[in-house]
Amino acid sequence: MLDWLQAAQVQVAVLRLDLIDPLVSGNKWYKLTEHLQSMRARGAAGVMSLGGAHSNHLHALAAVGQRLGLQTVGLLRGHPQVTPTVHDLEAFGMTLHWLGYGGYRQRHEPGFWAPWQARYPHLLAVPEGGGGEPGARGCRVLLDQVRGQLSTVGWDGFDAWWLAVGTGTTLAGLVQAGGPPVYGAMAVPAGHGAEQNIAALVAGAAGHALIEACRGGFAKVDDELRCFMAATEAQSALPLEPLYTGKALLALRQNLHRFTPGTRLVFVHTGGLQGRRAMPGFG
Repeated sequence: MLDWLQAAQVQVAVLRLDLIDPLVSGNKWYKLTEHLQSMRARGAAGVMSLGGAHSNHLHALAAVGQRLGLQTVGLLRGHPQVTPTVHDLEAFGMTLHWLGYGGYRQRHEPGFWAPWQARYPHLLAVPEGGGGEPGARGCRVLLDQVRGQLSTVGWDGFDAWWLAVGTGTTLAGLVQAGGPPVYGAMAVPAGHGAEQNIAALVAGAAGHALIEACRGGFAKVDDELRCFMAATEAQSALPLEPLYTGKALLALRQNLHRFTPGTRLVFVHTGGLQGRRAMPGFG
């Protein structure tokens, strides 16, 4: 157990979704499952979706497309650049279109998908991060999985979830599933769209809270975060990445006052370790 958790007498079990697959890692697979079922039901030949040059979602989608023989198209934020993730997307056979920054900001506009659907009428359009109701629905199964795993180590239940929030899709799925309250550490700044996505998916349901954790902006990494991650990995051998899981776990340490001694939490490791390759000092 980490020393700061031990001092607070708070127990944390880690749901290691980063271990489910080397390429389709973390919560990304769960968010994709219902979208893929919808794709098959519609007779579509593949999927197109959105993300940045380090997108864990696009990385997982491209890997799934390669394995299953599906066509995949990625609409990317910004201008053409070479990153380890982009290299993988191309190697996996994903067709890439760079939207610029202004073009990407239009992704929430009502008519955004129309020209892309006209260009690729045989593909299913999936929101950024695998979001939407299908993405959230695919994450509901995590509650039963956790309960089954915890029973093998003597836990008869747990008091709350703690996880990083990007689009908010996984958090929404856990809220929909019922069970303990869900705390989401916001790895993206306000206005990125997560709050609106969550509100649309849970329709005002109680049982969740959002905690600021972006540390000045998406992909912002400071010395405190670097030191925290290094100490955590040295003490626990739990691999983290600085955009989501590292920020979420640091936010937990800073918010332990929310929990009384004896609290049992489940920290969802949402994967994304492939993104470490592009971060100086984390590759």
